[in-house]
Amino acid sequence: MKTRAAVLHSLDKHAPFAQSQPLKIEEIDLDAPGAGEVLVKMTAAGLCHSDLSVITGVRPRPVPMALGHEASGTVVQVGAGVNDLKPGDRVVLVFVPSCGHCMPCMEGRPALCEPGAEANGNGTLLSGERRLHMGGHDVHHHVGVSAFAEHAVVSRRSCVKLEQDIDPVEAALFGCAVLTGVGAVVNTAKVQAGQTTAVLGLGGVGLCALLGAVASGAREIVAIDLHDSKLEVAKSLGATATVNARDPDAVAKVKELTKGGVDFAFEMAGSVQAMEMAYRMTRRGGTTVTASLPHPQHNWALQQVSLVAEERTVKGSYIGSCVPSRDIPRYVGLYLAGKLPVDKLMGERMALSDINRGFDRLEAGESLRDLIVF
Repeated sequence: MKTRAAVLHSLDKHAPFAQSQPLKIEEIDLDAPGAGEVLVKMTAAGLCHSDLSVITGVRPRPVPMALGHEASGTVVQVGAGVNDLKPGDRVVLVFVPSCGHCMPCMEGRPALCEPGAEANGNGTLLSGERRLHMGGHDVHHHVGVSAFAEHAVVSRRSCVKLEQDIDPVEAALFGCAVLTGVGAVVNTAKVQAGQTTAVLGLGGVGLCALLGAVASGAREIVAIDLHDSKLEVAKSLGATATVNARDPDAVAKVKELTKGGVDFAFEMAGSVQAMEMAYRMTRRGGTTVTASLPHPQHNWALQQVSLVAEERTVKGSYIGSCVPSRDIPRYVGLYLAGKLPVDKLMGERMALSDINRGFDRLEAGESLRDLIVF
């Protein structure tokens, strides 16, 4: 079948993207789903920094590639062997397909699936196949999803069925921002009621981490960002205090607010400077968690003596250390119960043709979670 998709052809375009047009809306050929695969009609797809990092070359990927990874949609057709989904089912798409058989999967850590990571790096589906083509050549899949398209073929292992009655557009955020941000708090850090937290970087993932801290009963939640507008949003979502990251005394202010530093600092800004700041504001015996993905050549100089003498912990969190089939229904349930107000993170809804302008808004750092709505 034919479908329209936003395709990235090179990694050399620069902002403003509305002028340089790194993403071209192309008509491409889409194969029918193979064994273990599903054809999905997209409902909505969120604009995330992980997509922007591919556009700017911070996270190099093979091109041409159909981008997009945070999405919701409706099943149109299932391939051979798919018996637990049917046409008409609503799904949230997950950007690491889990094989279920490698060691991380068997240990209950599907976010670290080894075949899934290999397929994502190669720009294929979990099967190793590419179902996208243009002009007689293959087009690479973005982390097994390629959601900036009217339709996509994905692995069954990239789908979580939506059983609850949730707005299908809002559901898209649960595939990345909510899984990653809330999961970093409740799965990776396991924040308990009464503990203190700081969240650095208030994009979609950072704001979801803030919501996770509120839902976990954190006593202090300090929100830190470069933009005052984001700090105001954080206050409305439950932050107990805010600090502008440009303030040279930002770390000292957080330590003063929390009487020595926070139990958990979450770095969600994607920079070495933010990671350094997060580590410095973590108290003795505390934990610094990062869920961001800076350039692979950017290194953070860890002060080893403080790690030892203060019994610190530094942890990475990928997709919120989640089990998607378990966590997405949980988080949707919390949202429907009014305990995880993800709807307050919704930004502009735009057409696929506006996608480059959308990434200009994202890079400027002042938008909430903008979405392409089909």
